[in-house]
Amino acid sequence: MRAPQKGTALMEKRTDWYEHPEYYEAIFGTDTVREVDFLQALSARHGTGGSKWLEPACGAGRLVEEATRRGLKVTGYDISEAMLAHARKRLTPAERRRVKLSPSRMEEFFVPELEGQVDVAHNLVSTFRYLDSEAAALAHLKGTRRLLKPDGVYVLGFHLTDYARTTPEHERWLGKVGKDKVVCNTHEGTPERRARRSPMRNRLRITGPGKDWLIETTWFFRTYDGAQARKLFRDAGLHVVAEYNFDYDLEAPEKRGSRRLDRVFVLKPVSGSASTAARPEAPAEAATPAKKRASVKKTAAKKPARKGR
Repeated sequence: MRAPQKGTALMEKRTDWYEHPEYYEAIFGTDTVREVDFLQALSARHGTGGSKWLEPACGAGRLVEEATRRGLKVTGYDISEAMLAHARKRLTPAERRRVKLSPSRMEEFFVPELEGQVDVAHNLVSTFRYLDSEAAALAHLKGTRRLLKPDGVYVLGFHLTDYARTTPEHERWLGKVGKDKVVCNTHEGTPERRARRSPMRNRLRITGPGKDWLIETTWFFRTYDGAQARKLFRDAGLHVVAEYNFDYDLEAPEKRGSRRLDRVFVLKPVSGSASTAARPEAPAEAATPAKKRASVKKTAAKKPARKGR
């Protein structure tokens, strides 16, 4: 085998990109201000316009930070301690005293003092599809519904599935962290209709002075077409008040019959269900990790999903 040239590093393989928040953020951090603008506008139009926000699967805290800087009262949770540590680090000491961040799975999070108090809950980058069973997805939605005010909104973004697709999909993004170059390639295999899942693979290549890493992560995403998603929302006591896409344009909601797969659902509690339903139990089935994809029709390019479970 040929010896490496002087000053170069042998490629080091790693297996969990969520343990490296700084490189994850290099890919995800571009739409932060636009996303928070969109969330505030959605809340003003469809919800209360209030200041108490909840972010399931908050990751490295880019939206937590931006919302906090705008004077909002933020609670966030994530399964990854590395991500939560990064989120806390980006806040000032005064902000850390105001923001509540905690470790939790999406299907298990419940804080009694938040019940019926949240104006906006949001999860925009397909993390919801990590919940790999109907029981886990329902537990998360019911738990989040209980925390919303009667007119609060849960803004949930993910890609719907085209079960007729017969070829894999590939998305590629570039980023930088200091002198390190970051290349992110995400592949989604063909959907398995009966199993309700799609195989996913992400390769994150980081190169820089004395560094050459390849971080490869594989998982399955749960699949939903429009009818499956809406039935799930109804079963959870939520109704869809509006639908958008990853262009984040408040004046361009998705119309009935649209074939775009990138969706942002604005969900509200069904009258009488927000705080009276029994607390959901954690499902027996555990879920596993994954990330995001493009649509049948031309859609905004969008980064992979947050783990958050």
